[in-house]
Amino acid sequence: MEDRLITVAIHTYERAVALKTLLESEGVKASLQNVNLSQPVVASGVRVRIKESDLPLALRVIENGDIFSLETPSATGEKSHTILVPLDFSPYSIHACSLAFHISKSLGTDITLLNTFVDPSLPGSMQLSDALNYDVVNSEVRDALQKDAEQNMEQFCTSLKTRIKNGELPPVKFKSVVSEGVPEEVIVSYARQTNPVLIVMGTRGADTKERELVGSVTAEVLDTCRYPVFTVPADTHLTEIESIRNIVFFCTLDQEDIIALDQLARMIPDSNADITLANIPSKKQSGSKNSAPFNALENYCRNHYPDFSFNIRYFDYKEAESQFKEFLGNNRVDLIVVPNKKKNIFSRLFNPGLAHRLLFRADIPMMVMPV
Repeated sequence: MEDRLITVAIHTYERAVALKTLLESEGVKASLQNVNLSQPVVASGVRVRIKESDLPLALRVIENGDIFSLETPSATGEKSHTILVPLDFSPYSIHACSLAFHISKSLGTDITLLNTFVDPSLPGSMQLSDALNYDVVNSEVRDALQKDAEQNMEQFCTSLKTRIKNGELPPVKFKSVVSEGVPEEVIVSYARQTNPVLIVMGTRGADTKERELVGSVTAEVLDTCRYPVFTVPADTHLTEIESIRNIVFFCTLDQEDIIALDQLARMIPDSNADITLANIPSKKQSGSKNSAPFNALENYCRNHYPDFSFNIRYFDYKEAESQFKEFLGNNRVDLIVVPNKKKNIFSRLFNPGLAHRLLFRADIPMMVMPV
């Protein structure tokens, strides 16, 4: 039996046509009917009618019209309440993007998708006779790269809208930006322009990260960016922000820890998480038995963040790597949080080699907080 038609909205003619166009662009067949059937020339309103079986999908599109708008917003230099998600359309960056939608829904922000393309330079040893054709060739290459990047972004945005319509992603408003340049430089520059609430970046698996750590985009952004960065490994079990329950917070036992904790509490306000305060002493502090700063920090946390539970974990400087590996084997960890002092987190918070081994060998999401 064929689906009966139902009225999903009544608008003026202009708005009804716009809604019909929007619904049909998202795969919902619609028709228009004048409300005043006895006097159709009287513009009393126009019904937008759809098949009854299409009602759930149509309602999701209508209720989130800002997401399924036919217009594509463009990037501006104004500050915005947004989460920045760099993309290269790899599986791990797409996974990070999905998690970013859940975080955005929890924080009440929108999302900016950022993709970059690099115009490959021509060989340095160029004959004088080639100079006349250089600009033409280079322009053609750049135009082709830009067109390809824009098409990939358009296809990806279409897939996101489909997932929102199907209920796979929360309905969050997003926009896309395609820019030319070195990825890490473009990300940091765009972040300075828009002042994002958070930057969410996908990373490869632990075995690949260890081989490609030097020069990786994520590592460069962590070292130079002064905004919170959330890294999402490809193999993480984390699918939504609400599932974060067990957090390891690396602390340095000074005032910056409180700043980072406050940022963390705002990122996951409705979570009753169990936070492990972990300290890896410097080489000079190794062997020190002074627990007063740690006890003071623990007392402060329990008094000011009653929704979280806190416990202490001491790591020995010489055995930190094996101890942390054992800790991960015996405990479920959903998130690692690291306060970021100055510019280079790894050279200032820990011994650089030790920090890389501890934080990049594990397939665990990491949040780096600027302090």
